[in-house]
Amino acid sequence: MPAIDVAGEFETIQRLLKPLAHPEWARGLADDVAALPSRPGHDLVLTKDAIVEGVHFLPDDPLDTVAQKLLRVNLSDLAAKGAEPFGYLLACHWSERCGWPEREAFVAGLRRDQAIFDIFLLGGDTVKTPGPASFSATMMGWAPSGAAVSRGGARPGDLVFVTGTIGDGWLGLQAAQATLTLEPERMDALEAAYRTPMPRVEFAPVVLGLATASADVSDGLLADAAHIAEASGVRLEIDLEVLPMSAAAQAWFEGRVDPQAALELLASGGDDYEILLTLPAGAENALRREAERRHLRLTCIGRVTEGRGLSPRYLGQAITPTRTGWTHG
Repeated sequence: MPAIDVAGEFETIQRLLKPLAHPEWARGLADDVAALPSRPGHDLVLTKDAIVEGVHFLPDDPLDTVAQKLLRVNLSDLAAKGAEPFGYLLACHWSERCGWPEREAFVAGLRRDQAIFDIFLLGGDTVKTPGPASFSATMMGWAPSGAAVSRGGARPGDLVFVTGTIGDGWLGLQAAQATLTLEPERMDALEAAYRTPMPRVEFAPVVLGLATASADVSDGLLADAAHIAEASGVRLEIDLEVLPMSAAAQAWFEGRVDPQAALELLASGGDDYEILLTLPAGAENALRREAERRHLRLTCIGRVTEGRGLSPRYLGQAITPTRTGWTHG
C-alpha cells in the first residue's frame, strides 16, 4: 500500500488491516501487490463497488456496518454471476472524523463479514481526505470457465424470479433518517436491511446451474430487470401485484392509499441486493427445491417475451412507472 496518509497509514495497516490479510496471497500487506495462484478450469470473476458518505451511507451510520455494507454489495454482484468469492482489495479514504476508534470499528465490521463469508483481504490502499469518507472494494471470486451467468442470456418463454423481498433497502433508508413511522421492531428490521443487506451468496451455485440470465437488485428491481432485457434483446414483463414484501414493508404498504404507486416505489427504490434471474419454465421445480433447501423465499414475478425492453404490469395492465430506479453519474 503506497504511503499517502503518513499520520496513520502504516499503523492502520499493521495493527488493523494486516490481521485480515490472506496468510499467503496478500504478502503480509508489505508489498504493492498480491499474488494469486491460478485455479485450473476456472475464470477469475471480479467486481468493484464504491460507497461514499452522504451518498451511499449516512454521516452518522456506524462504521462497522459501513464496512459490512461495502463487502456485501460486492458479494451480491458475485452471487448473481454464480461465482464463489475468496478475497478482496480495499481502498479507504478516511475523512477527518475517522480517528482511531472509528477505524477500529470499520475493521471490526470487515472482520465480522470475513468470518461469515470466508473471504480474506488481499491488499489495497488507505489515505486521508478532507472530503467525505469513501471506501471501495474489488471483490474476487471463481466460476467454472465460461460459466459465469451474464445479463444477456434470457430467452422468450423464460420465467422471471427474484429471491427474498423487495423494498426494504429503500424503506430502511427512510427509517434510518427518521422520515418513516412504524412499530419499533419494524423500524429496526428496515434499518438493518439498509445498513447490512444479506447477499445471497448461498444461492450462487443454483444461479450457476439453472439461470439463463441474472443480476443483483441494486439500482431497483425495475431498473435491473430493464438491464437484463436490454442485454438479452428481449422483453421482461414484471407483475407488480406479486412483489414479495417483508412484514415491515407490508405494514407500510397497508397504509398507502394508492397501491400501484406504492408498489412502483418499492420496485424502484434499490439497495435490496436480492438476485433477479430468468430460467426456462421447465426448470422452475428444480429452482424452487433449491430455494426450499436453503430456506430462501423465492417469487415468480414475470416472464420473458418477444420484443424489447421492460414492461411493468399491474393487475394485468401495462403501466408506465414514474421511475425504474437509480442512475449513476
